[in-house]
Amino acid sequence: MPEAIVGQRGYTYEVVADWAKLPAGWTFCDVAAVAVDRRDRVYVFNRGDHPLMVFDRDGNLLNSWGEKLFKRAHGLHIGPDDALYCTDDGDHTVRKCTLEGKVLFEIGIPGRPSKFMSGEPFNRCTHTALSPQGEIYVSDGYANARVHKFSPDGKLLFSWGECGSDPGQFNIPHNIVCDGDGWVYVADRENHRVQVFDGDGKYEAQWNNLHRPCALYMEGGAHGVCYVGELGPHQPVNMNFPNLGPRISILGRDGRLVSRVDERSGLPQGQFMAPHGLALDSHGDLYVGEVSWTAWEKYVHPGEPVPKTLRSLQKLVRKAQ
Repeated sequence: MPEAIVGQRGYTYEVVADWAKLPAGWTFCDVAAVAVDRRDRVYVFNRGDHPLMVFDRDGNLLNSWGEKLFKRAHGLHIGPDDALYCTDDGDHTVRKCTLEGKVLFEIGIPGRPSKFMSGEPFNRCTHTALSPQGEIYVSDGYANARVHKFSPDGKLLFSWGECGSDPGQFNIPHNIVCDGDGWVYVADRENHRVQVFDGDGKYEAQWNNLHRPCALYMEGGAHGVCYVGELGPHQPVNMNFPNLGPRISILGRDGRLVSRVDERSGLPQGQFMAPHGLALDSHGDLYVGEVSWTAWEKYVHPGEPVPKTLRSLQKLVRKAQ
């Protein structure tokens, strides 16, 4: 049911928190990533018993798969060839799959990570993006500080980055997108910024004034904006601080803030817990996947059981302006 009208500056949404209709006994647990195909079917990559669930626009379950394939869902996006690129940080792999779940190829060796901070692929890789030519970028990740570029058939071309806070360095490269001009945008989460590179890994710019940018979705078209899910403060020292998130910021390609969905724009406190994956459909509606179970267990209410009703997927319906 609709719960709130949120947003500002031309980006106003109606929140539909319980949009997905799950069978009895099913749960998402964490929703690590979301993707939408050209028919507006919604693919939910989650850490429950059914890792890949497919829904129509109305939230009706159409299909599910991946039960014996994925160890820990993390990143997901759909390429122009209607293939799903599934990033599993639990077994250090990227798999290219059909929309029905057939694995087309796999990058990385399941269960065999590279050495910690070695720069070699992969050690807890996080997400993928495609260049306009179909080359595959992989952000890597939790135990590496690297971006790798692969050919369309999965052959390593080159890599860049190292641990640090200088330009071109990373402190958890958590998400990655590419625009139609070939620029590469990396959510450098614990450096509180998004870094911008050319297709050869040359540092160009960075977007600041973000708090733990976690999820990225780049809208198509020459003037498309970038949606940034900010994880917000979870540590005891600043957990209850205002104006830090969790929230969604909407930025222009130059990093200029266009709009925000947060408490100042009408978002009820507690509506978001940990935005981790974003996707947009053809109507401009926004799907927000959250790692709310992890946030609850590790940071918000450690030691307390996770309520079965804890939200990890919400739909924000774009309002006509």
